Amino acid sequence: MEYGICNLAVIPLRSEPNERSEQVSQVLFGEAFEIKEYTEHWARITCLMDGYEGWIGRLQFVPLAQMLYKQLQENSSQLTDAPITQAWKITDNSILYLPIGSSLSFAKGSTCHIGNERFDILGTFGKGDKLEIIAKSFLNTPYLWGGRTHFGIDCSGFTQAVFRLKGTTLKRDASMQVTQGKKVNSLDEVKTGDLAFFHNDAGDVTHVGIVLNNEHIIHASGKVKIDVIDEKGIYSQQLQRHTHRLHSIRRI
Repeated sequence: MEYGICNLAVIPLRSEPNERSEQVSQVLFGEAFEIKEYTEHWARITCLMDGYEGWIGRLQFVPLAQMLYKQLQENSSQLTDAPITQAWKITDNSILYLPIGSSLSFAKGSTCHIGNERFDILGTFGKGDKLEIIAKSFLNTPYLWGGRTHFGIDCSGFTQAVFRLKGTTLKRDASMQVTQGKKVNSLDEVKTGDLAFFHNDAGDVTHVGIVLNNEHIIHASGKVKIDVIDEKGIYSQQLQRHTHRLHSIRRI
């Protein structure tokens, strides 16, 4: 088995080895992965963080030794917790702008060592904000299928990013996240940070958001926003109608 690690700020993870293929997720700086196969220009990978699979460009990462991959398996890395953190790439005197949740892999103090490259991390990290504060920092972030950053995010990427900064790893898609945690019986019993899931006509879970209280939810739909939630689902005051039908509520 071969391994790799992302040495760029953020790269698209695609469903097929093609630039026109849909972005199903993103790989952030310092995240490691197994390499399953290669084509001339692409690599099919399984992400260490959440087990998600897809294709990335062969020029968008560097190799990682098996020993170092296992080290990352056993020891979680410090994460950046600002919307943008600057990383000074010593080898060519350039700056990378790292999104929230980037992994400071193999860090010694404020210096990251990835492959043969060294990055000095500028600024502070590790503030330990409350989950609600982290979630609200994403307000007005535009919806982007497969997105995981303040510049574009999807519904499950949003919940995953917020919980990851609190030390909890959620699976990538809403249909996967609904299998985690414990069921909450009704909105009367919710606590801030519970996950609410929503379904389509076929009963499949297609949407997720973070409950703020028994009347409000923060979620990514068009943009990250706060809407009303009731036993039927999400009610959009802007559209004056319910937009999502409640499936279940889970406590992680």
